[in-house]
Amino acid sequence: MPAPYDISTILSVMPHRYPFLLVDRVTALDPWKYILAYKNITFNEPQFQGHFPGQPVMPGVLMVEAMGQAAAMFIALSSREAPDAAPDGVVLPDIDGRVAFFASCDKVKFRRQVIPGDRLDMEVKLIRLGSRIWNVAARASVDGQKAAEAEMTAALS
Repeated sequence: MPAPYDISTILSVMPHRYPFLLVDRVTALDPWKYILAYKNITFNEPQFQGHFPGQPVMPGVLMVEAMGQAAAMFIALSSREAPDAAPDGVVLPDIDGRVAFFASCDKVKFRRQVIPGDRLDMEVKLIRLGSRIWNVAARASVDGQKAAEAEMTAALS
């Protein structure tokens, strides 16, 4: 199934559910190279009740989590769409029913506030892929302005 991938595909791949599913749509996928996805930021999300009353701002940790979920979608969809095109020397494990967990986040930087009404666009690019461990570079932006960036490592459980 070519991009874009809607919420039904995302739900079939991701274990997350509301209120913690932070990817609404995948708009582009080049297997094993990059993914583009987004999250619509709405005022009715639970974090805005306390972060901060009268001045709602998406917590940075949730921006990092959204980029991490986009990275998990990237690996899952690349595995599904192009299993024979994985980088040389990588033996893909069976990922059905398995979960990827953060192992590290490096070079994390926040560049602008993200508020209700924004669309958080995410781009994830592969740095290195192993059978169980992978590294990606992730960037989140709003209206073309960089909001957050990080290099992330995930481990498949």
